[in-house]
Amino acid sequence: MSQQLASPSSVFQGHVDHFTNGTIRGWALNLRDIDHPVRVHVLIDQQEVMQVLCDTPREDVREALNLPNNTLGFEFCLPKNVFDGHPHSIGLRFPDRSALPLPNIDHSDILSETVTFPGSIRPEIRSFVDGVKDDVLQGWIIHRPSPYDDWIGGLIVSATADGVSLGSARANQYRSDVAEALGCDPNCGFEILLPRRLYDQHPHQFSVVSEPDKKLLEGSPFTTSLVHDTLESRLVALESTIDQLYRDLTSVRREVSSLIPRRAPNLQRYNSWAHRYYTLLADKVATQRRAHPLPKNTPLVTVLCPTYRPDNHDFRAAIASVVAQTYQNWELILIDDGSSCKQTTATIKELTTSDSRIRAVTLKKNQGISEATNAGIRAAKGAYIAFFDHDDVLVPVALEVMIREALKSQAKLLYCDEDKIDAAGHFLEPNFKPAFDYRYLLGCNYICHLTVIAAETVKKVGFLNTKYDGAQDHDYMLRCTEVLDASEIVHVPAILYHWRKTPNSTAARISNKTYAVKAGVHCVQAHLTRMQRRAKVHSINNLTLYDIEWSNRRRPSISVIIPFRDQVEMTRHCVDSLLTHANYRNLHICLVDNFSVEDETHLFLKEISSDPRVSVLRIEEPFNFSRLNNLAAQQCKSDFLFFLNNDVFISQDDFLTQMVAEALAIPNVGAVSPRLLYPNETIQHAGVAVGPDVIGVHVHRAQPHDAYGYVGRLCLSHEVTAVTAAAMLVRRSLFEELGGFDEESLKIAYNDVDLCLKIRQAGFKIIYCASAQAEHHESFSRGTDDKPENEPRFFQETQTMLERWKEFPLFKNDPTYPHYFRKDHQTFFDLHDPEKLW
Repeated sequence: MSQQLASPSSVFQGHVDHFTNGTIRGWALNLRDIDHPVRVHVLIDQQEVMQVLCDTPREDVREALNLPNNTLGFEFCLPKNVFDGHPHSIGLRFPDRSALPLPNIDHSDILSETVTFPGSIRPEIRSFVDGVKDDVLQGWIIHRPSPYDDWIGGLIVSATADGVSLGSARANQYRSDVAEALGCDPNCGFEILLPRRLYDQHPHQFSVVSEPDKKLLEGSPFTTSLVHDTLESRLVALESTIDQLYRDLTSVRREVSSLIPRRAPNLQRYNSWAHRYYTLLADKVATQRRAHPLPKNTPLVTVLCPTYRPDNHDFRAAIASVVAQTYQNWELILIDDGSSCKQTTATIKELTTSDSRIRAVTLKKNQGISEATNAGIRAAKGAYIAFFDHDDVLVPVALEVMIREALKSQAKLLYCDEDKIDAAGHFLEPNFKPAFDYRYLLGCNYICHLTVIAAETVKKVGFLNTKYDGAQDHDYMLRCTEVLDASEIVHVPAILYHWRKTPNSTAARISNKTYAVKAGVHCVQAHLTRMQRRAKVHSINNLTLYDIEWSNRRRPSISVIIPFRDQVEMTRHCVDSLLTHANYRNLHICLVDNFSVEDETHLFLKEISSDPRVSVLRIEEPFNFSRLNNLAAQQCKSDFLFFLNNDVFISQDDFLTQMVAEALAIPNVGAVSPRLLYPNETIQHAGVAVGPDVIGVHVHRAQPHDAYGYVGRLCLSHEVTAVTAAAMLVRRSLFEELGGFDEESLKIAYNDVDLCLKIRQAGFKIIYCASAQAEHHESFSRGTDDKPENEPRFFQETQTMLERWKEFPLFKNDPTYPHYFRKDHQTFFDLHDPEKLW
């Protein structure tokens, strides 16, 4: 243990272990009075400013010096006035005026021992490099000039890969996780896009430093190899080899480079995507305006903006976004909810003076968001009412796009897509919404912003309920569904609203408004009670996501249809899981034996047939999934048919109860399907999105089983356009009415998507049931369609689907899957190029 002690002539001895950013830590003792702690005098610029008692435990010193006690340590921070940006001399003195040495100084004059402290010039830094995710190098860094200041972001970092610069970035992106953990400024994250050349499967060393002091960030350097796509990686490696060996063959290199798939834009790079989108959106609306001008007598739109002591800068930006609207026939009502704030009052007065379309309503005392909004409703003169928060931002064409759709569709309630904007001006976390989905709305207020409602509808629905402040908008949307037909509620597929994300906003973290969670539970419960739908509502993980526990007492009969061929252990496991765990009395299992040949299978069938709940239908024909299920369905007289693959295993006791409850909970549900997991507990099925580019694709595939999914979709039951027949519950009467599966043209593939499209075409809903879960060993029974021998058949089935459904609107543009997202890449993540959205 290396020690730096005081003068041998002094009875006092000590050492300073640490002197950084104004914090001094060390130990001291009196050799003649070891039992009593020493008092050290602190001098700044030759003046004593404080005394420090050395009475904290230092077991390391006690052991090193063989002392009888360990209470001889000290740690303190220099006074705040030292951190003024100027150098100061610092000295530590014992009671006998001898000096306690400070590190890294000349000790020639021990009695005048001082050190120059540079004040606020050297900030304290905390940081971490998270690693590489979705093509970007991510991390965070915060600093504070002194221990008395807050931790803030905004520093610049630079990164290298194998010593080659990757560029620099300012750490000002929103990181609520860091803010939650450290209580610091959330605008402290950074992202640096990685070049394509690094995706060559070889290890690369990444290093990130802070600027300008070049200090390595925590977690840096680190070494990893990157693999983006198998074909891309091979081509990148080939391109690198060509570049090295044949630098003059540029034409060859260009050809190889052109073959490398270009990465789709995605949510990780949403900010740059959004900037392009908003430019194109403005151009599109301008073109539409020239081709189809709005009528002269356009309806007046009342924009309601309740406010209570807003941030003045954000408030002015919000109002400016209304004034900048391309649609001119609006009025803006600013409701001052008893702010008693001179700045707010002055700002509102200035705004109302500057534009005659802006009016003010002032409440004498603070009454909360609901009553403030109600005051605005009473004062509204418009044919439509738009609800607007005092720190958010409207896209310039927002009202024009919404009113165009209202005039076109005669909708009574319209909502659009939205995103968030952080303090650094970055666009992030878009909420791309489906067409109106009542079941999804029960689970969360996905409608949110921007909402425009016909004044006549507002009059029918009434005022906002103060009982549900914090979830008053969710309550109001549910009440609107009680007086409107679903066709009168229209989603406008355009991003027209920016929800400002600040440390104190619900957009940043729901913990800021925990009361909103309780209010949400109560308002959904009250709505279901009014609609006479028996259920209990629970918050999911204390978030504004709600699980609906349906209290349905009906137990309609179910026939479970399981096609199989041998694979006796797999089939036995499937059947046993049903009989053991599916606690459902009115249940019948129909095993469809498609030409099984193994003795073990026959023994199993003989054994299982003794159970009155199980029957066996043997069909000695070539495998035709559609026909096997159709023939079995003809033998069944149950209320519901549950089509189930023999490689699906159920371990949830209320699995079928949950599925049936969803089928009966709301009107016109034609089919229900559960969440299916791979054996590694990642998502295999959570609904199917459809379209000409993919026919059908499983959304959220390979996500963790406990993930929330995009805007809660994995943990909330909601409408989807299609589901898998590996586990599909269908009303038998509807299945028969639609002619069952297509056993002529779709024998193997896409028969489930085809049936689902027929169900949707008939006006019925299809529900993904998030509360029912099973394990699926996908395609274990028949293999996959990508084998050479299956290609001709698969091609014909694909062409059948394209020809049959090419004009069906739900197939051309799946209303349950936002059109911004690609289906041929990672679902709910990879984005279409903005130019291809129109």
